[in-house]
Amino acid sequence: MKYQVGETGRVVVARFEDGDRILEGITQIARDEQIRAGIFHIVGGMKKGKFVVGPQKDELPPVPVWRELDESHEVVGTGTIFWQGDEPKLHFHGAYAKFDTVKAGCMRKDAETFLVLEVVIIEIKGVTAVRELDPVSGMVLLKL
Repeated sequence: MKYQVGETGRVVVARFEDGDRILEGITQIARDEQIRAGIFHIVGGMKKGKFVVGPQKDELPPVPVWRELDESHEVVGTGTIFWQGDEPKLHFHGAYAKFDTVKAGCMRKDAETFLVLEVVIIEIKGVTAVRELDPVSGMVLLKL
């Protein structure tokens, strides 16, 4: 285990409206505000998105298993922001519910707002963590 200690910086509150692209929007806020490290929380509605629910097998490099949202779902989740080179990179895990069915996983593509979605970003100051390509897993992972 490796860790760094930082402090809370700015807090950004964002409202995403119907059809807004969620991951791209959070990335844009991080870029515009130069949030180099942070955590974000999401609550609201999502009507579209592609997410990973785990690897096919517990081996490296992992082969992801994809699922897709293609209609409105309630969503709650949390994620992190750390930069890879000149770009902020998000890592977001959420739970997606429709009626009595709940799905969970790592949202990676095409996430789109249904009606309204609230995002709270909390900046972390004083840490130097970044994302880098890990040659063993083939994934972009957190490096301290």
